[in-house]
Amino acid sequence: MEEKNWNTPKPGEWKSEELSQGRVIDYKAFNFVDGEGVRNSLYVSGCMFHCKGCYNAATWSFKAGQPYTQELEEQIMADLAQPYVQGLTLLGGEPFLNTGFLLPLIKRVRRELPEKDIWSWTGYTWEEMMQETPDKLEMLSLIDILVDGRFDITKKNLMLQFRGSSNQRIIDVQKSLKAGKVIIWDKLNDGDQKFEQVSRDDLL
Repeated sequence: MEEKNWNTPKPGEWKSEELSQGRVIDYKAFNFVDGEGVRNSLYVSGCMFHCKGCYNAATWSFKAGQPYTQELEEQIMADLAQPYVQGLTLLGGEPFLNTGFLLPLIKRVRRELPEKDIWSWTGYTWEEMMQETPDKLEMLSLIDILVDGRFDITKKNLMLQFRGSSNQRIIDVQKSLKAGKVIIWDKLNDGDQKFEQVSRDDLL
């Protein structure tokens, strides 16, 4: 039997209310790697996709990590309020299988800090998301940028911006919802330049 590179759900098969344990793996404030600008990143617990070669397989278990608490939420909000922070990033794990606590957090950010942007990674493709459960679609409607799709180890490319394989896309959510089709983030800048090698002797 051919080995699968990931799991694929039927539309609506995986439900946050059945899978999520309300837990997070990590929270990293003031980082520069999980999207544009200075960001606060929340890594949630639990993922059903199980992509071969996933760099963060420790997040697959919904029982991993620590409970999401009100104390953590207050810390996230305080950190986001800093003027040099551009926004919040949701990843993990699968954020869209943790809507029970992420939706209230996102709504609070929109209400109290509307100038901040919200990025999320997901194993779902945009096309799959359009057939998903109401909670996932509501969460999608409240974020700005979605990095979609499974990690495909056969398409791994270390030069890509903010993603690991070339099948994944950085999607402008609000423009895409308005247009009814995928609109790629207009600041996409993959590092595909080729550099001539210079020997040490050439520099002497």
